[in-house]
Amino acid sequence: MLRVKRGDFDAFEELVDKYKQPVMNMIYRTLPDPTEAEDLAQGVFIQVYRSAERYRASAKFSTWLFTIARNLCLNEIRRRSRHPAESLNAPSAAQEDAPAKQVEDVKQFGPDKTLLLRELEERIEEAVADLPENQRIAILLCRQKELAYEDISDVLGCSLSATKSLIHRARETLKERLKPYLRSGAWQEKSS
Repeated sequence: MLRVKRGDFDAFEELVDKYKQPVMNMIYRTLPDPTEAEDLAQGVFIQVYRSAERYRASAKFSTWLFTIARNLCLNEIRRRSRHPAESLNAPSAAQEDAPAKQVEDVKQFGPDKTLLLRELEERIEEAVADLPENQRIAILLCRQKELAYEDISDVLGCSLSATKSLIHRARETLKERLKPYLRSGAWQEKSS
């Protein structure tokens, strides 16, 4: 980022390449619309570029970046609540009456396993979406593996203990909601 601050556009492209997917993932989990996630991610990087001169290396770059992403998501949520809009992609009455199109599943799972995996993905997405906003953002940033708890607390603007508490409560809520889908009923941490 310090190279970007000095006007190095190649350095900016490197930052975009490195952080594009984690930023889009965080935004998509907050606002589950792929087009909106892409648009907001572009907005995040535009803001990063425009703010390059004001950047101070007092915290990790990723903390600063995810703080910008979080703020843009919160602004979008507020805008949507003030100005609700119908989706142009929503099916019309005529489309709802039409038979559903069949899409070939290219995965190598059998139909039963594919259906179960799809259901599990939907339940996880629903459970994460139902978390309170700060818990959802905290758990999403934690799962990115890019940010330490200290960095997440900086993004959220709360203490380290409050951040740990948010992540713990989010995990407990998810564990409870997803218990029917877990083999043991215990939270399974991914090993690195």
